[in-house]
Amino acid sequence: MAPPLLTLKDVRHGFGGQPCLDGTELAVLPRDRICLIGRNGSGKSTLLRIAAGLIEPERGERFVHPGVTMRYLPQEPDFAGFATTRAYAEAGLTPGDDAYRVSYLLEQLGLTGEEDPSRLSGGEARRAALARTLAPEPDLLLLDEPTNHLDLPVIAWLEQELAASKSALVLISHDRRFLESLSRATVWLDRGKARRLDQGFGSFEAWRDKVLEEEELERHKLDRKIANEEHWLRYGVTARRKRNVKRLGNLHALREEARTYRRAQGNITLAVTEADTAGKLMIEAKSIAKSYDGRPIVGDFSIRISRGERVGIVGANGAGKTTLINMLTGGLAPDGGTVVLSPATQLATLDQRRDSLKDEWTLAEAMTDGRGDIIDVAGERKHVMGYLKDFLFTPEQARTPIKVLSGGERGRLMLARALAKPSNLLVLDEPTNDLDLETLDLLQEMIADYSGTVILVSHDRDFLDRTVNAVIMADGAGRFTTYAGGYSDMVTQRGEGVTARKGQGNRLSAMAKGTEPQPAAPVREAKARLTFKDRHALETLPVTINKLHADIAKLNALLAEPGLFETNPARFNKAVEALALTQTRLVEAEEEWLRLELLREEAEA
Repeated sequence: MAPPLLTLKDVRHGFGGQPCLDGTELAVLPRDRICLIGRNGSGKSTLLRIAAGLIEPERGERFVHPGVTMRYLPQEPDFAGFATTRAYAEAGLTPGDDAYRVSYLLEQLGLTGEEDPSRLSGGEARRAALARTLAPEPDLLLLDEPTNHLDLPVIAWLEQELAASKSALVLISHDRRFLESLSRATVWLDRGKARRLDQGFGSFEAWRDKVLEEEELERHKLDRKIANEEHWLRYGVTARRKRNVKRLGNLHALREEARTYRRAQGNITLAVTEADTAGKLMIEAKSIAKSYDGRPIVGDFSIRISRGERVGIVGANGAGKTTLINMLTGGLAPDGGTVVLSPATQLATLDQRRDSLKDEWTLAEAMTDGRGDIIDVAGERKHVMGYLKDFLFTPEQARTPIKVLSGGERGRLMLARALAKPSNLLVLDEPTNDLDLETLDLLQEMIADYSGTVILVSHDRDFLDRTVNAVIMADGAGRFTTYAGGYSDMVTQRGEGVTARKGQGNRLSAMAKGTEPQPAAPVREAKARLTFKDRHALETLPVTINKLHADIAKLNALLAEPGLFETNPARFNKAVEALALTQTRLVEAEEEWLRLELLREEAEA
């Protein structure tokens, strides 16, 4: 068996208070594919930086096998001193490395190499950093959130590039599908310790739950043992014999074990503050368009979004997703067409750039905008300290400035701000960036329970599949197409995933489809059409809907009669059942009419 490329033993490190790493160990073998899992603040990035030799632990050993080459991808690359992205990428090469590989990677990642590093977007900066990290083809790659700020074509390309690589891999990511595709072992950082599972991420969550269940059982046994020993201490000591002294010592040891036992970190409590329910139709856009400098960003797009819908918007970076959201939510006027929002709309947004956070603010000030210490959340008045505790912030952190927070902690704070505002329309722009997997689970549950409408932009395929029931796909050149279902449903209907926009590299588009570029062939689009039955339903459904509304009004009036339940309980119960059935029929009729109306508009277009 080949010796480990990298070994960490008994590593201890912290930043005051409880150490995030305490007795942590890690061994990386040749061709290993390890995903590093843990809550925000559990020390994942710290451990990766110790492994890369960038920081010295307070205690422990780090051994790199002689001759092993290693490259580390940081979350925030430093471009200081570099005039172009090519110069930055080439600085990662060593004598003997193939300089042409930099050109290859820059081309595949959609960069020219002449970009000014000081003017890069988040996605461009991540792609330049990837080119620098991957170019030397090292023995060991340490990747910290490699998919952050990347669009789906680049993520698909990166998956295949890493899968074909001979390098050993240790990666941190929140992208479940990315982890499932690449990992063959899982290291779970939990309360300072590293536990290894020699299976990929797909097996992790079931294993973690089993470990925590067994741990809780052991904790329960320890508590029972302490209770028994304390009972003996009160009533069973008859003399100061050696046996009793030893037993008393054992009790003190048990108490110390219980005192120092670190329970699993608690879960975030996500509760959204919902505004009064709006009407059935939340947003109606007809033939909206937007161009900049003659380039179409959104062209002739129409959609109707009803209350309770969850709509995902996907596409390559720069395809116009944010522009479309701003038009749909009234933040940007279209050049042509109309957008009508329900008069009762109350909007809450999660900004991916987090521009609304001021570095000098404390966490408490960020929640209240500096106005007092009480906030209203889900109809309940809460002290800001208690609300921040729901998001795993300590009382000490509540008075610290935002500038000291990690990326994941900033993400949690932005969620806390967005969810505290009364809303019936929630807009989430890249909500998964920097969030740990447990927080993502809770965010998914919150979206499922939210009675309002959700519009979100995300490059996380698994997150989209778990949350949305419709996907708007940016096809490029201002074209947007709506598909029913989640991301995987869109791929099935479309026959391919998100492709790169023009100028981002042919191979990226091919990777998103799962094929290499082929000669272009004419594509015939299936034209939407209405059958005779559909047209008849479109004409008759409004009459049916009006009749159902009238029936509901009559039943409500009947149930409002004083004393009906006491005098005629059978009639009352029958009216209740009829009301429930009629309301169900009304919802079905409205949804069918909306489906047919969208089909009609598509056919006429």
